[in-house]
Amino acid sequence: MVDSETIESKISDKKEKLEDKVEEGKEKFEEKKEEGKEKFEETKEKGKNIADNVLADLYKTIDEVKDSLRNMQKAADRRYSDYKKSNVQTIDIDLVETKDIYYIKAAVPGVEKDEILIEAGDNDLTIETTFKPYIEEFEDEEEVELIASSIKSGRCVKTVRFENSIDLENITAKFINGIVIITLPKLIIPKHKVNVE
Repeated sequence: MVDSETIESKISDKKEKLEDKVEEGKEKFEEKKEEGKEKFEETKEKGKNIADNVLADLYKTIDEVKDSLRNMQKAADRRYSDYKKSNVQTIDIDLVETKDIYYIKAAVPGVEKDEILIEAGDNDLTIETTFKPYIEEFEDEEEVELIASSIKSGRCVKTVRFENSIDLENITAKFINGIVIITLPKLIIPKHKVNVE
């Protein structure tokens, strides 16, 4: 039979080996844990760098798109301005008629009296003027950029045709605060009886 000392000695040896293995396992676990932490930090740093690069590229792309849109808007505004200059626009008017007279009220804001041309024919009237763009009111040395333009500019003409002939000798025009009031008496031609022989 095995004596108790031998059993105790074997148990003690096994216990020491087990404790050594546990200690060795703890050390390996700690090493792996540290390696995992380092790998995690590296991966986290790489991910952060990638995210920063993506964000920087995104902001750069957004800025490029904004610049492109601004340039497109400037080009469109320039073309629209050129179109307005080349295209003859109309003058806004009101036309009223009584039994004997036509009245025209024409809006010509920002224009001087001597810059308005009015010509009358037998049964028509033409009003012509040139509206200056607002941007031209600024000094050349000032850096000015046109952002929006919806006010008429350039040469503007309005021709009105009448049913009746007009008494050209008695047409009158008054200019008050950017409005021209034109009075056009109708030419009343009396009817004559013709005798048949």
